[in-house]
Amino acid sequence: MKKVYFLQTCDTCRRILKEVNTDGFERQEIKANNVSVSQLDEMHQLSGSYEALFNKRAKLYKAMDLKNQILSETDYKQYILDEYTFLKRPVFILNNEIFIGNSKKVVQDLKEKIG
Repeated sequence: MKKVYFLQTCDTCRRILKEVNTDGFERQEIKANNVSVSQLDEMHQLSGSYEALFNKRAKLYKAMDLKNQILSETDYKQYILDEYTFLKRPVFILNNEIFIGNSKKVVQDLKEKIG
């Protein structure tokens, strides 16, 4: 399976999608087509945690003062399902591997894996 979850209005997502060879990838724009429970569960299974998928840089994270709360895995899951901006992006799934976020290391590892 080859899939990428991204946000069209995110400059970083657009830049990475241009840098990475996404031929054969199914693309899902998360604002227009929200992540489903089963899709999030699949990402969780590959990543090992909902927190790893959670975007702590989202404006809502600060606005809701979530950094001063103790959040459980269930909380992270629900926030991601409720609000697309809480999904760290982009998320690439390549076979049984997941690449989360836009750090240089993640993008480099993804490029090496794609070839």
